[in-house]
Amino acid sequence: MERHKPWIETARKYLATSLNPVPHELNEMDWKEALSADNARTAEHLSALANQQGGGFFSFGIDSGGRMRGVVADQVHLIVEKLANISRNAIEPPLRIDHYVDKMEDKEILFVYVLESSQKPVHLRGKGIEFSYIRSGGQTRKMSKQEIANAVLSTQQFRYEELEAQPCKESDIFKLLDHEKFFQLLNAPGENSQEAVIERLINEKLVYRHNGTLSITNLGAIVAARDMNSFLGKERFSVRVVKYRGVSKIEAQTEKEFSRGYGVGFQELIHYILSQLPTSEVIKDALRKNVPLYPEITVRELVANALIHRDFLMKGMNPMIEIFSDRMEISNPGALLPSVKVERLIDAAPESRNELFAALMRRMGICEERGSGIDKALFAVEVFGLPPVKFVNGPNAFKAILYNPKSFKQMSQEERLNACLQHCCIRYYVASDPMTNASFRKRLGLKDSQYTLAWKVIDSAIERKWIKPRDLNSKSRKYASYIPHWA
Repeated sequence: MERHKPWIETARKYLATSLNPVPHELNEMDWKEALSADNARTAEHLSALANQQGGGFFSFGIDSGGRMRGVVADQVHLIVEKLANISRNAIEPPLRIDHYVDKMEDKEILFVYVLESSQKPVHLRGKGIEFSYIRSGGQTRKMSKQEIANAVLSTQQFRYEELEAQPCKESDIFKLLDHEKFFQLLNAPGENSQEAVIERLINEKLVYRHNGTLSITNLGAIVAARDMNSFLGKERFSVRVVKYRGVSKIEAQTEKEFSRGYGVGFQELIHYILSQLPTSEVIKDALRKNVPLYPEITVRELVANALIHRDFLMKGMNPMIEIFSDRMEISNPGALLPSVKVERLIDAAPESRNELFAALMRRMGICEERGSGIDKALFAVEVFGLPPVKFVNGPNAFKAILYNPKSFKQMSQEERLNACLQHCCIRYYVASDPMTNASFRKRLGLKDSQYTLAWKVIDSAIERKWIKPRDLNSKSRKYASYIPHWA
């Protein structure tokens, strides 16, 4: 029955996304009107889907233009049998596949789910790993040498999220995990039986079954725990929110600990943080209203970023939200990955030390698509006219600091330079419109007559090699525009 195949809803969503508004194939979804007679090419597609994070799908009964043609019962049997044979005999390591016939627009559509392989890279049997394939731009192609190396490396390392957090009985799963909230955040329909719920949790990698016994994974604990303190070794995973009197840590005014899983407890955490922030009075719809001093989207994205990128192997340190009278500090255990630099956060290639966790948090609507969260957070800071966010990358922790409003005169030289760099990056990477003296004056709240103050900061940023003129040959400063130095 359908409830025993929780991947079906995912397949439907991918198909709907690929067909509307303009038909286009996705990396996760390969259309086929019928099964190709070219077994070698079919094996390449299977290799690519098995190397895809989360696996991928064939949808049979859809032509190259994205029109639904449907399949008949005889075709279904032949397609599934042939794919199963190729998966067993032409691919190394052998693959697992599953299938389901769905009714769409009065047509029978065959979904074939190719599960992600735990051993990568998946390649053609009888040939070397250089015959490994990947999906890119909705097409199947050979992996590059670097992609093969990355696949080998990822296979050799255990992913923290997949490891066992706690063995348990079936009844314990419902006591320990808030599955109702988890499925609600995924916009997934409810299940009719405990068995169906557990099967779906297994499919989502929150639970796994081995030799007839069940265990909750680390992913299950950190995403959906009713209380992470119930899991051995997770006692310091709770998020601590501390509000201090004044600008120092001498006197704590309030302190609260959030021990629910980061996924199911995220909304409650954000609502509490916003309630503790200093406020400013605005007039909306002719009414006076107090609103948090910092943009909600900025708070949300920076907190989500701290949770997603924390180092779970570091012990003795909680994620911290510290609220002072003049700033808020968001800290997470673990420094930035070596490949990511603080000054390149806006345009950094999306990378996470906890990829399974990050992908699930995106699906739950808790964070933005890969690489866009920091961009939106910093853009909102500019809209609110706040000082630039300060990022501090220490040996054991990463910190983001939000500041209360400051005038240009109140800002330090370092803050002015950071404002220049962040504004330049946002204009270039987000708005696709290079920074000018006029745009930077507006960012700093300076009058048009104060253009020389903006030039001084811009010149200092150029000296540091943070930014550069867009046109290196131009002699005009009046019409000059600027882009990040590395662009």
